[in-house]
Amino acid sequence: MWISKTGIQAQDAKLQAIANNLANANTVGFKRDRVSFQDLHYSIEQQPGAQRADNNTLSPSGVQLGNGTQIAGTHKIFTNGSIQTTTNALDVAISGNGFLQVRRPNGEPAFTRAGQLQLDANGILVNSAGLPLVPQITIPANATHVTIAENGTVSATTSGSPTPTVVGQLTLTSFINPAGLQALGDNLFAETASSGTPTEGAPGTDQFGKLKQGALEGSNVQVVEEMVDMIATQRAYEMNTKVLSAAENMLQYLSQAAR
Repeated sequence: MWISKTGIQAQDAKLQAIANNLANANTVGFKRDRVSFQDLHYSIEQQPGAQRADNNTLSPSGVQLGNGTQIAGTHKIFTNGSIQTTTNALDVAISGNGFLQVRRPNGEPAFTRAGQLQLDANGILVNSAGLPLVPQITIPANATHVTIAENGTVSATTSGSPTPTVVGQLTLTSFINPAGLQALGDNLFAETASSGTPTEGAPGTDQFGKLKQGALEGSNVQVVEEMVDMIATQRAYEMNTKVLSAAENMLQYLSQAAR
């Protein structure tokens, strides 16, 4: 009964991850979660290779009884989502590896794949939550057009001047293990000891992807794949409940037989 209980808890956690993936199927820059499991400790009634008392031979496999399963971890899958054209000049999609860096209200950095950029009251480029980009870029108040090149160069055309002026440089940040980043919500991630230290560079150089102006990166959730996974998880949940019911019936039978 306790073994089947661990199986029910594990499948419930997996279903929660699937539900979160499906809920964020249309969230810009969202990366799907994958749940992995591992078996629990074993009750060793006879060690493999131990001498058998009946005929002085060695036990080839012993007697090892498992005690269920548990969650080993949840992993963010950082494959690229589809690029969706928006024609908004301040929308930026990252085609390839890398994160945009923003500064949180407490001064700590955070990292995002969502390129829904906007201007605040001071003309500073911010993300959809109003957090300024790092390095900070300010667009002139009289700018009539903003251009963001694939290499991250930000130029603005002002009224009365047909020649664009470079006003800043967007950079990207990469991690050796992005799956180790801490998900903060609001499309933000934070550095951890598991993710490694961030490496900053210009888009299109080294390991960094390029920027696409007027586009956004969609979620990498595949709805059909999640639906199939949900059905398999539901069946595994049902089988664990049937084991629980069978164990209860067996105990009930033994209780009645003992009377």
